[in-house]
Amino acid sequence: MTRRELVRAGALGLFGLSFADVLRGRAQAQAVTARSFGRAKRCILLFMWGGPAHQDTWDLKPDAPREVRGEFNEISTNVPGLRVCEHFPRLAQRMDRLCLVRSMTHDNGDHTTATHYLLTGEPPPRSTDKRAQWPHFGSVLSSLGRGQGALPPSVSMRPKLENDVPRFVEQSQGQFAGWLGPLHDPLTIDADPSRADYRVAETTLHPEISVERLDRRRELLGQLDRRLDGFSPNFAAQDLNHRRAFELLTSAATQRGAFNLNEEPLKVREHYGMNPHGQSVLQARRLVERGVPLVTVFWPNDGIKNVSVYWDTHSRNFVDLKTRLMPVTDLAFTALLDDLQERGMLEDTLVIWTGEFGRTPRVGQRSSDAGAGKDGRDHWGGCFTSVLAGAGVKGGFAYGKSDKQAGFPAESPVAPRDLIATVYHLLGVPEEQMVMDSGGRPQFVRPGKAIGELLA
Repeated sequence: MTRRELVRAGALGLFGLSFADVLRGRAQAQAVTARSFGRAKRCILLFMWGGPAHQDTWDLKPDAPREVRGEFNEISTNVPGLRVCEHFPRLAQRMDRLCLVRSMTHDNGDHTTATHYLLTGEPPPRSTDKRAQWPHFGSVLSSLGRGQGALPPSVSMRPKLENDVPRFVEQSQGQFAGWLGPLHDPLTIDADPSRADYRVAETTLHPEISVERLDRRRELLGQLDRRLDGFSPNFAAQDLNHRRAFELLTSAATQRGAFNLNEEPLKVREHYGMNPHGQSVLQARRLVERGVPLVTVFWPNDGIKNVSVYWDTHSRNFVDLKTRLMPVTDLAFTALLDDLQERGMLEDTLVIWTGEFGRTPRVGQRSSDAGAGKDGRDHWGGCFTSVLAGAGVKGGFAYGKSDKQAGFPAESPVAPRDLIATVYHLLGVPEEQMVMDSGGRPQFVRPGKAIGELLA
């Protein structure tokens, strides 16, 4: 113990706590941390791209002035004393399974770079080259050999809708393997799973191509790849990716319908919501159930062009939260929790719900070039809420506290690197873990320190 900790321990005697009590408490905390290591065998990351307004969802301020508290009321949950927004009625009744981290904070208010914080744990690099970025933690799992069978170890759902709303997710940093190289990039699925003609092109063999014809193509491509292997590590990575693609096209795992949502009973599909996000979350459950270690579900490019898109509610904040965003989230997140619980998977499946930042404390407050309308909130990295559930996470618990205006943490600030370190801990990645980058240099991959108080 440090000198400061010893002095503090001595002062605790005034409150009836002995030095032995302090050491016993520390030992118990260390035991909890040790027991939770590796509890998560799989992970689903629900990424609410655009930055959800934390003070209108998970962390309401009913006693603040109207321009701060907004238009919504809070409701009780099934955990006494823990309250959330009225437009999360289903999640409110499952709060005993959720851990709210209400003191997330960083200094970045730009969508495309702030995502780097929450997908990797590290601040974004100055370079926009995606190979200079840190790897998504799903790519780290890939580099550690996680996963089984022909299905890829990391998948990203990014449904593209048929509208004129720009697609910003593709520009976001931290969603690929970065300096780990292209071999560990996730399989990205841009198809809309709510459509009747939904199919993942990378896993579907065209009718005019027989398996025998595919085998001949694979043999020829293999010969070409072997000739090029010595020229560049990228050729070797391309060779392995080709082999994976062929396995996907012919594997029993794919044929059993990992990507065939029609195998699900209609009642189950409706439970998630017959919309792009709900069906993406259902697709994520089907993938992790078949051995995919990490699936990221990005919110789709919905909303009104140049007004309010994704969770980026510069205008129509309360209208869109009430009608377009929160009901869909409430339904899909609840269905996922129930489904995992019923299948006996919640105990070893980690679920994360987060955006890249929050929204400004005051309605109409300007903090970025985009600004905010009189009924909107602008970008805000100073404070926001992330939510955890499942494997090794303490349910029915709120960690940290925002100030009276939900502008900054008032207690226990959490940097993204500590949240991601907690995720790595639950996924069984040790603090000292190193991997080789694409240039053959060893790199530590686990930033920050796991937050023991979040662990059950």
